[in-house]
Amino acid sequence: MASKKGIAVTSIILAAITGASFLLWIIPQDVETTFVVSDYKNYLDGVKNIHEVLQESIDLEYENLQSGKISPQEYIAVTEVTSSQVTAQISEFVTSKPSKEWQASYINYMDALKSFNSYILETKVLANMIKNENTEEEMSETLEKINSLKIESMRFVKISDQSRPG
Repeated sequence: MASKKGIAVTSIILAAITGASFLLWIIPQDVETTFVVSDYKNYLDGVKNIHEVLQESIDLEYENLQSGKISPQEYIAVTEVTSSQVTAQISEFVTSKPSKEWQASYINYMDALKSFNSYILETKVLANMIKNENTEEEMSETLEKINSLKIESMRFVKISDQSRPG
């Protein structure tokens, strides 16, 4: 079983991020919203920190799923919360309107988040396959896709870092 402390820490982190992103839903949808960023470097660093926390959290729970420490249903619940957090971060990127010099870095990081979100969704597919007792052979393609998406996300992070203005 997963440790109660690990589940509690993961839950607290996800709850805090959920609460913060909930503010996005409070803003009326009929008004075009722009997320004003004046310090592009610090904003991107903050998003990167959130991404790292979410990545560590989902990786830990993914390992717990694979080792049988948590059930597929528990893992699926974690993926839904984490995916909604990543979607909120992507929404902020879309509305942040970075300066021209920061656009390449922002676009690549947004692509990293999109790949990470796809990675999360594929691990959810795998959890459903485990729940439905699919064979290892049936799951191999999904496992390959999961690994590919994780690598792709990390590649976009690296490109984003390399395209930051000096």
